[in-house]
Amino acid sequence: MSSIASTKRVAVIGGGILGVSTAVHLLREGASVILLTERGLASEATGRSLSWLNSAGERSTAYHQLRIAGIDRYRTLFATDPSREWLQFGGGIMWNAAGERAVTEARHAYEQSVGYDSKLLSPEDIAAVTPGIDAGSVPENAIFNPGEGWVSLPDLVDFLMEEFHSRGGELVLNAGKASVIITDGRATGVETPAGGIYEADTVLVACGAATPAVVAPLGVTIPNGSPVSMLVLTKPVDHPVKAVLNTPRAAVRPNPGNTLALDHDWYEEHITEHADGSFSIPEDIVQELADEASKLLADTPELKPASWKIGYKPIPGDGEPVIGELGQVPGCYVAFTHSGATLGLIAGELLAGEIMTGNKHPMLATFRPGRFS
Repeated sequence: MSSIASTKRVAVIGGGILGVSTAVHLLREGASVILLTERGLASEATGRSLSWLNSAGERSTAYHQLRIAGIDRYRTLFATDPSREWLQFGGGIMWNAAGERAVTEARHAYEQSVGYDSKLLSPEDIAAVTPGIDAGSVPENAIFNPGEGWVSLPDLVDFLMEEFHSRGGELVLNAGKASVIITDGRATGVETPAGGIYEADTVLVACGAATPAVVAPLGVTIPNGSPVSMLVLTKPVDHPVKAVLNTPRAAVRPNPGNTLALDHDWYEEHITEHADGSFSIPEDIVQELADEASKLLADTPELKPASWKIGYKPIPGDGEPVIGELGQVPGCYVAFTHSGATLGLIAGELLAGEIMTGNKHPMLATFRPGRFS
């Protein structure tokens, strides 16, 4: 009898940050991995995420701890090469609308109570802690969180895929909407619409907002609260902004190439979803978001949209991550969360560990899909 253990074969459905991160961590642990994407890599939510690395505000203790661990992994990556323009830690700043001073103060007090680095600032204090912001756009007060950062997820995916290929991972692009194969009640592979069959010992479904639909035929219900959202990238503009801005009318983060990424939610009613699954929005609404962002910046630079992407933002129905093995379908795991950017590295690490060892990590205890059964 051979003493050499067989290599675990894992099929990963989804070419976003959660799928790619888990695939790379699995390869590091010695697994054989095949990664299948419906279209291209980072073609869905990963390609249109504000990707603000944070655990600001109030959430469950377990979720906060997981996000803090997520930020830690990014800091470890950042330390290996701080010059990467696609991963930076310049802090985050937020403020509420006029008349909500007490709301901002309550958030600051809560963040301090859980040990989250939080500074309550008057408008005139902002320039001393972070550059490029028009203090006149802040109505009353603001919170600055020095430990926060941002990542350009498409660049991170490209970075991780270099390791994926160097470790022998297999990639199937444009596979269409893949489905999980079940044999005797257990996941045993993946099938594509074209009839491709990919056998595996374990399957991970990490398809963003489509994850609940992929596992529904397996008799698994995961509530889906995913809204439609948009990310706008501007044309290059001279600006000194380092922090991620979250304000009543625009969210802004720096982006490689001296551009800015813009996001919010007030424009959702202007988005039209078409029968073929595509989305559209009037260009004047996109420019309005750019104009709102311009008002936040010192010297009010003219911001011009260069491109924008629209689609569903992955959010589970109860707002908490859904990570782990399906109780009804052994061998099938899911990764579905709103905080895909912040959790991208840590979720991939912990999932890979569970898949390879069979041991459930305690940090994922409250996030298992079985809570919806």
